Amino acid sequence: MERKSYFDQRNIRNLEKIESLLEELPPFVDDYFLGIENQTSTLTRLNYAYDLRIFFDYLLRKVFREEKDVRDITLQDLESVRSNDIERFLSYLGHYSFRGTEESCNERAKARKLSSVRAMYRYFFAKERISVDNAAKVSLPKLHEKEIIRLEVNEIADLLNCAESGAGMTEHQRAFHDKTRVRDMAILTLFLGTGIRISELVGLNNEDIDFTTNSFKVTRKGGNQTILYFSDEVADALARYIAYKEDDKNTPADEHALFLSLKMQRISIRAVENLVKKYSRIVTPLKKISPHKLRSTYGTQLYRETNDIYIVADVLGHKDVNTTKKHYAAISEDIRRSVANKVRLRDDDN
Repeated sequence: MERKSYFDQRNIRNLEKIESLLEELPPFVDDYFLGIENQTSTLTRLNYAYDLRIFFDYLLRKVFREEKDVRDITLQDLESVRSNDIERFLSYLGHYSFRGTEESCNERAKARKLSSVRAMYRYFFAKERISVDNAAKVSLPKLHEKEIIRLEVNEIADLLNCAESGAGMTEHQRAFHDKTRVRDMAILTLFLGTGIRISELVGLNNEDIDFTTNSFKVTRKGGNQTILYFSDEVADALARYIAYKEDDKNTPADEHALFLSLKMQRISIRAVENLVKKYSRIVTPLKKISPHKLRSTYGTQLYRETNDIYIVADVLGHKDVNTTKKHYAAISEDIRRSVANKVRLRDDDN
């Protein structure tokens, strides 16, 4: 019940934001969001709403160039937008002003915003509410491969040692370290030992952990629940933290959340991001390590141990194995290295 309420509350907050944003968009966008509701998550629609708000602001500024409120824009206006106008929108995103704030988008942010626009056009074209889909004529920006950042084996050990001992911390950090050390060790070990997503970790409840089978239940993207398994090393870290909580008289008896903040409430995503950043800056100051980078570290380590991309994709919860390949460039490198001596040009006897 507690897990459901956590994810339901997050969805409710997203829905409230969407409703507010729809007041700033043309009325036909309401129809679009209703039409895609069963195929998309609330977070996806929220991101669409943010992107479309910028697109329609651009149309008013640069295309229509007339005294018109965004709520007055019609599907006929949308149909009149040329592919060249949408291409200019991509250029505009390189540096633009929105509500008095200077903004800029990199190629990935441009691609996401264009994808949001193309999805809307595709929907209304399929519904025959516009006769031409000019957005489909605009190609997505070419994305350059991002450097894959992850921890090496020695850095993993250094990170955990730092969290356990507090070595390299400032006096201010040490003041809190004694209170959070056991929890932080459990969080870092769980990231590095299972590849769990940060939203999944924050949503964990005490009753989700089963030490008899070394497993736990997570709610993945789309709301599907999955059972994941962990090693004895992860079990030790979790058991130590749970025992620590049970011994703490300040732990609320009715709090189901597994990981708690110093206020004895469910820990926030921001707090987990900050603790990962705190320890990683001490150990690897030249690498920007986030919870997702710890997930990448686990995925790479798992592949190197199994040599099975499909196992990695399944454990990480990737619906498409190509997503796994894209995020773990070291996998391709390892494959190329492993086959280097497979093809023989001459027998050793010759």
